[in-house]
Amino acid sequence: MAVPKQHRSKSRQGQRRQHLFIKASRTVSCGKCAKPVLPHTMCANCGTYRGREMVDVFAKLSKKEQKVKAKDIAEGNKGELSLEKLSQK
Repeated sequence: MAVPKQHRSKSRQGQRRQHLFIKASRTVSCGKCAKPVLPHTMCANCGTYRGREMVDVFAKLSKKEQKVKAKDIAEGNKGELSLEKLSQK
């Protein structure tokens, strides 16, 4: 019968089993651009957090990149109906 040569501590045993407890990170969609974002973090795409703009992402972009980024953000809101759109109809 095989016998372990040395005692394995509970700490080492836990380190060996560490991969068993790793879970995939959960994401939520950004309210403005609908990109996946980690919860409780600012959206890197549009710079908003909880509906407020925290960082101006357009400031460091060239004019051409600003147009592309603005168009991308606008496409993310296509499926949602905002109060402004409802009031216009």
